[in-house]
This record gives sequence, C-alpha cells and structure tokens, in this order.
Amino acid sequence: MTDKNGSGGDLPASLEAAWGLRNRPAKGPKPGLSLERIVAAAVGIAAADGLAAVSMGKVAQELGVSTMSLYRYVSAKDELYVLMQEAAVGAPEPLAALENGAGWRAALTEWAAAQRSRYYAHLWALRIPIGGPPATPNSIAWWEQGLQALEGSGLAEGDKTSVVLLVSNFVRSEALMTSDLATAVVTRGVTPDELAASHERTLKRLVDPERHPGITRQLETGVMSGPDDPEYEFTFGMGVLLDGVEALIRRAAGGPGGPGDQGGGAKSV
Repeated sequence: MTDKNGSGGDLPASLEAAWGLRNRPAKGPKPGLSLERIVAAAVGIAAADGLAAVSMGKVAQELGVSTMSLYRYVSAKDELYVLMQEAAVGAPEPLAALENGAGWRAALTEWAAAQRSRYYAHLWALRIPIGGPPATPNSIAWWEQGLQALEGSGLAEGDKTSVVLLVSNFVRSEALMTSDLATAVVTRGVTPDELAASHERTLKRLVDPERHPGITRQLETGVMSGPDDPEYEFTFGMGVLLDGVEALIRRAAGGPGGPGDQGGGAKSV
C-alpha cells in the first residue's frame, strides 16, 4: 500500500524504486538522466568487468555526469544492485508446459531451465548477496510461476513454496559453480580440459587409498579425467530432485511410501 505521496512507507528504498513507488526528481541534473539509464549503465559495467567493478563513480563516469547526481535517483550501491538484478534477470516468459497441460513435472523442469538460462546470461548477478525473500516485481513473478507449475500437484501450499525454493536454490548453485569454474579457467589461462587434468594430477598425489577409498576408485575408473558436462549435471540433478518431489506427492496422497504404506517406502523422520 502506498501513502499519499506515492511512497511505499516502510518499504526499503530499493523496493520502492523497483515497484515504481518512489517519487522521481522533477528534473535531473543533466537532461536525459533517469533511473533506467543509471541501471542500464551499471549492468553494462558488470557484464563487461564483473560486479566488483560497479561503483557509483564508475557509473557516473560512464554516463558523463557527477557521482552526486546519481543519488537523486538511487540512494546507495546496495539499492543499485537490487535494481541491476531485477533488470538483468527480468520477468519469466510463459511456460509452454502450463499452456498445454503437460503436468507439474514438465512445467517445473521448464521453469528451472528458464531460470538457469537467465543466470547463465548474467552470471555476475549471482554475486549479488541475497538480502531476503523475493520482493521485487520480477522475483515475485518467478515465484508465482513456480507455484503455478505445481498447481494440481496435490501438495500443501507450504510444501509448494518449499519445493520452489529447493529447485531455485539448486539452479542458482549449479549456475554459480559454472561461474566459478569459468573464472578459474580465465584466471589460470587454461582450457577446461587442462583444469580438469591438473586437478586429477593433484588428487593422485594427495589421496591416500586407505584414507580415501571412494576418491581412489573415482580416480581409477577415470571419471575425473575430463571436465563435468554442465548439461548432464543439470539434467541429472533436476531428475533426482523431481523424483523426490514425486515421492512427496505420493506420500501426501497416501500412496506408496505414504502414511498408510507399511512397505519399504520412504518414512517420515
């Protein structure tokens, strides 16, 4: 709810800006300066040089204005980060699986893949600290779409949010690991294959077969000889997660593994 001045009252400044609730300057210190231009310039800097390169001074330099002039539109760098993430990740596209009635599993898989694609396009955005639950327009839109994907699943409302959070955290973690590995490749000036080979050689020197029999078997089978395939890891991880969600749905419905099942299904802890 807004007050008579169009402000969100007790909302953080970043959320007021994201939702368009904050009064804008009647005229800026330079013709054409706007919050949208400031955010776009900051996103451009992050895309080119990483999030750490973004500063109010750098953004002002990019726009050809004084640093102080930016504070008429954005109060702090943390606020700018929120707006950058909102602009870069954007709103979700409609899910085909929802439109054609393909079911919750297909819909949630499509939702996760779409979120992952946005992260991959803006890996710098993953470096922005999470300041709380979803509250910006686009983050709430993604949350809502995840819940819609689970509509008709039979899950309790609280469990739907837990599943959306679980899948979203998996997607974010997978993309962040990809970002870290990409950074390591660039920093060391090697290829992904060379990085994997170097890691394998290091492990062979350090791993003791008696203390680390599991890792020793991994090295002997050669499964660590090349870099991981991100597409395989994503598909594998989503499959395992959704198998677990499917078991949760069966338990909620009282099916195999559910409250009335006395067989070998999953039990409540």
